[in-house]
Amino acid sequence: MMQLPGEIMSQTVHPVDEKLPASRLAALGLQHVLVMYAGAVAVPLIVGRALKLPPEQVALLISADLFACGIATLIQSLGISGIGIRLPVMMGVTFASVAPMVVMAGNPAIGILGIFGAVIASGIFGLLIAPFVSRLLPYFPAVVTGTIILVIGISLMRIGIGWAAGGLPVINGQPNPAYGALDGLGIALFVMLMILGIQKYARGFVQNIAVLLGVIAGCVVAGILGKMSLAKVGTASWFGLVLPFQFGIPTFDPVACVTMCLVMIVVMIESTGMFLALGEMTGKPVSTTDLTRGLRADGLGTLIGGIFNTFPYTSFSQNVGLVGVTGVRSRFVCVAGGLILLVMGLVPKLGALVEAVPTVVLGGAGIVMFGMVAATGVRILQGVDFKANRNNLFIVAISLGFGMIPLVAPTFFNKFPEELKPLLESGILLATIASVALNLYFNGAGNAETARTDAANAAAKADH
Repeated sequence: MMQLPGEIMSQTVHPVDEKLPASRLAALGLQHVLVMYAGAVAVPLIVGRALKLPPEQVALLISADLFACGIATLIQSLGISGIGIRLPVMMGVTFASVAPMVVMAGNPAIGILGIFGAVIASGIFGLLIAPFVSRLLPYFPAVVTGTIILVIGISLMRIGIGWAAGGLPVINGQPNPAYGALDGLGIALFVMLMILGIQKYARGFVQNIAVLLGVIAGCVVAGILGKMSLAKVGTASWFGLVLPFQFGIPTFDPVACVTMCLVMIVVMIESTGMFLALGEMTGKPVSTTDLTRGLRADGLGTLIGGIFNTFPYTSFSQNVGLVGVTGVRSRFVCVAGGLILLVMGLVPKLGALVEAVPTVVLGGAGIVMFGMVAATGVRILQGVDFKANRNNLFIVAISLGFGMIPLVAPTFFNKFPEELKPLLESGILLATIASVALNLYFNGAGNAETARTDAANAAAKADH
């Protein structure tokens, strides 16, 4: 039978570039937003409290954050003239920036305007060094990539477990009474079982939105048990304009700028691992050029964040796990998510509605999604040759140990200089440095094509 031109075109479109119907995009995009919302607003809340800002200014920080999240996500997933990796990526404020910014907040000579100046400087720095960082791709063969992705998943699991338990065990110096409560744990378990049930018995689009449906079901149960309140939704305004430099013209403290540039290096190394993970999940291997575009988007997103009075941006690893759970590879789903974030930044009432979702509900979904990231790392490592090359075992073993240091021993590096803390507090960065160094020691350097082929072969072996 003769194929029509439209049919031929549809067969040549990669799933990453597939444009789904608008109704599906909206639901799948909302699912991505729900997954990353808690992490997105956490940093403005923490820094706002450290700066002792009044509630209305903290609300401004959150609205600006959501608005900038939307812009950065559109740039990363849609792509503009040499910037943006064009994969299903959601952007959010990096937690690597929290500790340095809290320290800056306590210094009257820096303050909030100094923080925004440092963020702008780090964004420009990121744009400049992106091509140099992308040249590290030859040092990421399958044994390195798999190890890093495994550590990313394990690191994220701490967040998911914390959500399931009800948040942080201590809030503002006081024990959290909701932490570990049986009803909260029950809701988290219910959400997880709902997701697993939908994943097994549903088909098609319903299966693709298993996480969204699980979260909605969890919200219903939480509401019945009195664990979810919509009071803030009623009091929130319908519209709030987000403007650049709402807090004033930024200042540029040299030490603060250098510190935030170190944070940007951490962000870019972590993003490299996440981009490689997405390349494996979507079947679209990441090239050096792709990596440069993606890292430039991190830098540009951070620059935009500083202009709109918010913080450094990174590719959210939470959403990488969601891609693995749903199997939906279209980047336009994240474009839809970016548009939703833009609207939420301008309509505080919508932001308040999403914020009302209890942490325990997200916890049930988080354990599933973050586990998928770790499982992707295991899948890649499954195809690595450990029998003929036993040195690969040492690479994985020692790198995994380095990656666990900040998780199991948060005070391990307390005696080190404060300037190094942003680097040493990232288990992902430590695992990356260790795995790259050990691979060079045992296996030597390859090239970008060898690294991609190695990763592809490992994934193919794992599939069989």
